[in-house]
Order: sequence, then structure tokens, then C-alpha cells
Amino acid sequence: MRFDHVGVATRDAADLADLFDGLLDAPVAHEETFDGMAVVFLELDGGGYFELLEPTAGGAIADYLDREGPGIHHVALATDDVSGALDRARDLGIDLVDEEPRPGAWGHEVAFLHPRSTGGVLVEFVEH
Repeated sequence: MRFDHVGVATRDAADLADLFDGLLDAPVAHEETFDGMAVVFLELDGGGYFELLEPTAGGAIADYLDREGPGIHHVALATDDVSGALDRARDLGIDLVDEEPRPGAWGHEVAFLHPRSTGGVLVEFVEH
């Protein structure tokens, strides 16, 4: 596996995209509205992305922002086999948010591991 992206919950993805582009020279690589969110991927030099998540309706990110405020939401790792990665996590006794892969942003298959089993970090597996 390799680093894919860090997901950042925000109330204003466009404003944060402008900030990070100026600060990190991280241009927008992809934008979409998905699952009640505006999703903006900023490409980092050397590989990987910042994924900015702005709620457009109620849902997980809106709830997260209400509970925790803006900031890092999850860390995503790229894999060639999300199902296999879930099986490995299940074999290790890790609590899963997703029992099976599901559609994610940018057309990728994704699955999340529960932070109570991963040191407080919400981990996403993403298959390109």
C-alpha cells in the first residue's frame, strides 16, 4: 500500500483550495459533488492529494463538522485490492466501517476502518 490522500473536512472547500494552492502549490486535480459533499482533490508535488470535503447536505461530513469542527477527517491508502485489504484487517480483528467495498469519489472503490481499532485514525482503503 501507499499513501493516497488525506481527507480534510471544511465548511468552504473553494476557499481552502485557494489557500493550499497558494501555500503548497497544490492545484485542483479533480472536483465533483458526491454523496452530499463537494469534493475537491488538490494534487501534491511528489504524489498524493489533499481531499477537501464540504457538506452540501446533511450526512457524515456535516455531522463530523458539527461534532469536531474543521480539520483532518481521514487518511487514505491506495491498494490494488480493497476486498483483500478488508479481509486482512478482518483477520487482524480490526473493526470495519464498511464490510464490503463501496463506490467512492472519483469513481474509486473504497472502504473504511473504524478509528477505535486504528489508534484513533479513520483509515480509508482506496482502489483506483
